[in-house]
Amino acid sequence: MAVPLLDLRLQYAQVKDDVQRRMSALCDSQQFILGAPVEELESAVRDYTGCGHAIGASSGTDALLALFMAMGIGRGDAVITTPYTFFATAGCIHRTGAEPVFVDIDAATYNLDPAKLEDCLRKKCHSGPDGRPVTAAGNRVRAIMPVHLFGCVCDMDRIGVLAREFDLPVVEDAAQAIGADYPSKAGRTMRAGAIGEASYFSFFPSKNLGAFGDAGMATCRDAVLAAQIKLMRNHGMGAQYHHEKVGGNFRLDALQAVVLSAKLPHLDAWHAARRRNAALYREEFEKLGLLDRVTLPVEPYAMAGVPNHHIYHQYVVRVPDRDRVREKLTAAGIGCAVYYPVPLHLQECFASLGYREGDFPESEKAARESLALPIYPELTNEQIREVTAVLGLILA
Repeated sequence: MAVPLLDLRLQYAQVKDDVQRRMSALCDSQQFILGAPVEELESAVRDYTGCGHAIGASSGTDALLALFMAMGIGRGDAVITTPYTFFATAGCIHRTGAEPVFVDIDAATYNLDPAKLEDCLRKKCHSGPDGRPVTAAGNRVRAIMPVHLFGCVCDMDRIGVLAREFDLPVVEDAAQAIGADYPSKAGRTMRAGAIGEASYFSFFPSKNLGAFGDAGMATCRDAVLAAQIKLMRNHGMGAQYHHEKVGGNFRLDALQAVVLSAKLPHLDAWHAARRRNAALYREEFEKLGLLDRVTLPVEPYAMAGVPNHHIYHQYVVRVPDRDRVREKLTAAGIGCAVYYPVPLHLQECFASLGYREGDFPESEKAARESLALPIYPELTNEQIREVTAVLGLILA
């Protein structure tokens, strides 16, 4: 039995009537750029995540770029992040003229390792004239950007302690984590995108909340920063044809906004279905005696009593001889994918940063061993058992 990695047609069937009703009204209005549909979505995301301000953008990448531009990050600056993530994370830092500074990941969660972040700040940077860290290349660190990879929030308490000590804002890369909860040790449950000073989401079609094309959203606490992000997404224009700054064309189409508004009320149920699928995977792998050969995702906040402790944007396992396993799964009709086969510090375009193989061993190991299996909400129990059975035969 063939099992696709993702089948969005099943999700669309659940929201089709609402989407088409909203799209029909939009077509009648002929108002396709920004406007009321975008404002409605921004308000709904604010309510859902608890963020102070939400600004729709043309993609997750553009949302992050507009955010950095609004913060004034540019040449002479640096942003600390992880090398094991989608390219846009570091690509946007570089596009502003700033230096991407990489810190290795935690082997279990794939998220930025707070201990290695502390090592970077204390040992690999020196104190600048204003007391903030300066990189070996002489660039002033302006922000820390942890990535909530695959739908699990980073250890934000430990990261926050370091951010406060070094007086650095935290910009969350929540592209894959809308709706993911974090049980702070301060006793509050917070959601991805509303923990740091600023953040962004991607609504690429394959995301848990996906548009019908590219779409994204920036979030932040501060009203002044939110106003600057709005300027940056629309050519730096406040009053019509009066440009306060040089921005970009990062506006969110109303068409994407109405699709996302139709889907958002279903999101928590879809998250829950993904967790149920993850639980069945674990049960089946245990039955087949594969836990000595397949390393399953961890759920660090499962016992904390928060509903969306993991939202499983991807279900990523580790297997020996990953590329052979992937080839055989594909040949058997089982959808699978590798995220991300080349960590960012080894990408050709970042060669000038001077990193070498071996600098971030956990990121490099994850790039060699990790494999994503189907996890979408509509996946059936039979399909999950097929995936685990085929994988068991390959690893026998």
